[in-house]
Amino acid sequence: MILQPSSRLSIGFGIGLALRRQHSRPAEHVALQASRHDEATNISAPAKHSPQNSRVAHMNMANAVHSALEAAMELEPKSCVFGEDVAFGGVFRCTVGLQSRFGKNRCFNTPLSEQFADYIYPAFDQMVNEAAKYRYRSGGMYNVGGLTLRAPYGAVGHGGAYHSQSPESFFCHVPGLKVVIPSSPMEAKGLLLASIFEPDPVVFFEPKMMYRTSAEDVPTGSFTIPLGKARVISTGQDITLVGWGQQVVVLMEAAKLAKQEGVSCEIIDLRTLQPWDRETVIASVEKTGRLLVSHEAPLTGGFGAELVAEVTKKAFTSLLSPPVRVCGMDTPFPLVLESIYLPSALRVLEAIKSSVLY
Repeated sequence: MILQPSSRLSIGFGIGLALRRQHSRPAEHVALQASRHDEATNISAPAKHSPQNSRVAHMNMANAVHSALEAAMELEPKSCVFGEDVAFGGVFRCTVGLQSRFGKNRCFNTPLSEQFADYIYPAFDQMVNEAAKYRYRSGGMYNVGGLTLRAPYGAVGHGGAYHSQSPESFFCHVPGLKVVIPSSPMEAKGLLLASIFEPDPVVFFEPKMMYRTSAEDVPTGSFTIPLGKARVISTGQDITLVGWGQQVVVLMEAAKLAKQEGVSCEIIDLRTLQPWDRETVIASVEKTGRLLVSHEAPLTGGFGAELVAEVTKKAFTSLLSPPVRVCGMDTPFPLVLESIYLPSALRVLEAIKSSVLY
């Protein structure tokens, strides 16, 4: 007997957002290609709909996440959202109005443990031992049905030990899971929709610092940014800077400071950590000869080590100095010392200068 995958989408929030979908991709859904340098966007779309011709709205990241959820629920009538407090909009207001628009059977509360990635661990067994292995255990006959787990992660300025952590490396270690982290409202909407319509389970971490601090014009229609493809934000000649989420903004600030001292930085937003875009990163390092990876998570065991190891293996003869990591510290996340714990633009700048002068 062949078991068919469920066609019901379920979206969970808090520890996640889970979506189940039918395998047919809606004709209105379009693809936003990954080759976006600064504000330039190349879009490949069906004739029926293209973000280039659609209306745009100025959105912060919370608005963009809401727009993506709304678009997914419009495109797939069997989709649903569930999680802690999503019925009234959630603490970050990303699901406001979804229940009133789509009904209580498609947007409903569940007794999850908080709405932060710090509290994702009670679901770790189900995510790692069940969801991630569904397709493998069935020999490819069925999958988990388009499960996407959303979780706000990272520093927020006052979160302390239990509302500031970055646990992405735990999930990058699990075959069968995809891990995605956006760095702007446009990225959040396109990557979230791509995650929702991805048949494999996706852990989608949202940098909560950016919910209100990052804003830009975003197409109101449905579009996707391909998973597994990094974004080159700016080109440079002297060193490659790689990050994800809020840390991309820090790298951009550091690159501006470095430019004042005559150092040209190439900045890459990794977007998808699992699977990550090896080709783009390695090609950049082969050009610049140097690599700096930065993330908020602690240094030891952080995902930056994976990038450093792979680049060292594949681009060893191109390296002009050892790859470096600028990361959070190997301590619990502090409260009053948060500014010291986090890898700031000045810490990144000092690492840039040390690498270039090596």
